[in-house]
Amino acid sequence: MHLYDSTIPSGNAYKVQLLLSHLHIPYAITSLNILATPPETRSSDFLAINPNGRIPVFILDDGTPLIESNAIMFYLAEGTPYLPDDKLAKAQVLQWLFFEQYSHEPYVAVWKFRTYWALNGFEDLSGREIQKLKERGQAAIDVMERHLEGREWFVGTNYSIADIALFAYTSAAEQIGFSVGPNVKAWLSRVEGTKGWVKIKKDETGKCPL
Repeated sequence: MHLYDSTIPSGNAYKVQLLLSHLHIPYAITSLNILATPPETRSSDFLAINPNGRIPVFILDDGTPLIESNAIMFYLAEGTPYLPDDKLAKAQVLQWLFFEQYSHEPYVAVWKFRTYWALNGFEDLSGREIQKLKERGQAAIDVMERHLEGREWFVGTNYSIADIALFAYTSAAEQIGFSVGPNVKAWLSRVEGTKGWVKIKKDETGKCPL
């Protein structure tokens, strides 16, 4: 199996790496420079694998490529403790995976990228666009805070790929200026205490201190 990630630490690639660590699955890795001009994800070779030109991409042993981080995790988690067998619980996991990609990642992840790596930072955005990014990212974290009241994990009583998906960018949220409440902080600590947990890769550019 082979994972394509980026040279800078990507939360979307980290989700897959964290699950692979939990599952003790060996894999090869290729890191592509997404900050290059043009990004290495826009090369003809990579576009032949993923026409959308984004990482992560996970290549199965038979050569089949899987794209989209949460779809990759869903595939890998099938038949493991990280994805429930119960029909409703499985749908609830999907519910949080969709939430993460639609209501969380487009704001928290983008804020992180612009904070550390975007060439112009926030300068090409209007004040209203910056406010929208911050407000919607904070709203997503606040939804998580309310949901975790009286709960240890996002779905049922077990750690799942719903938690892994939401952990990736939430773990950096406070450091980049979002407000993180006590329920989310306690949950972040629980995720870090799970067997097989690994940190996101170090930023070799030195721009991100996390």
